[in-house]
Amino acid sequence: MLIDVHAHFLHDRTPRADWRERNASRLRAGERVGISIHVASILGSWGLTSPIYFPSLPDLRYANDYLLALQREHPHRIRGYVTVNPNYPPEALGEIRRCLDAGMIGIKLAASRRASDPLLDPICRVAAARGVPILHHIWQYRRRDYPGQEASDAGELCELAARHPGVRFLLAHIGGGGDWLHSLPEIRPLPNIFVDLSGSGVDGGMLEACLDAVGPARLLFGTDLTMDTGWAKLSYLERLLPPRDLELVRWKNAASIFPRGAFPAD
Repeated sequence: MLIDVHAHFLHDRTPRADWRERNASRLRAGERVGISIHVASILGSWGLTSPIYFPSLPDLRYANDYLLALQREHPHRIRGYVTVNPNYPPEALGEIRRCLDAGMIGIKLAASRRASDPLLDPICRVAAARGVPILHHIWQYRRRDYPGQEASDAGELCELAARHPGVRFLLAHIGGGGDWLHSLPEIRPLPNIFVDLSGSGVDGGMLEACLDAVGPARLLFGTDLTMDTGWAKLSYLERLLPPRDLELVRWKNAASIFPRGAFPAD
């Protein structure tokens, strides 16, 4: 079993005309890597009709509906995070409940609001009540603001996780850019923050530092957009970890934080 906790798909209202081919190629690549389940999100229209990180309500609903359809089409291979924009609080809560009731297994928060903002608290309360994790987009140590997004770093995610100890948070793409060495000491004391190993970064010592900071029980295999680097990290982990710890990272940690029965072997 191998669970990819950070996957993405496209639909017909995104900027890419080859969206079908890219979705199919992800599934093919997943077969080569050995991925059993892709836990995915779709970020609205990916910037075509509303900003990627500030998606409109219609774009979010369309994307979530498309992902639900993908789940039904590939029931043994795809699971979904419901993506919401917390700047619309009542609508976000309603969309979370709608999509979880329809079969999604987690919540995706991108860069629509700082992780430390109290506006996220109602979303976290729903996550706690429904027993689902939150995958939060993180920039590894934000030294400045970036156009078109309200990026969060590990310190801000820690503020949110400390306020909601009953919620499991996935710190997105430790290899996705920025100073990951700054992120790791921040999250070490928070047992409800798990490290998503995805991202294009494959720096020397990264995986060793993650293990030193949080141990194998808080690491999750993921790929994000660059599946080749996810494969490289998996190959390295196969040589770095004993079999029992490797199984934790491959799927057992994911099975422990997502709802019971979300995956075939659970």
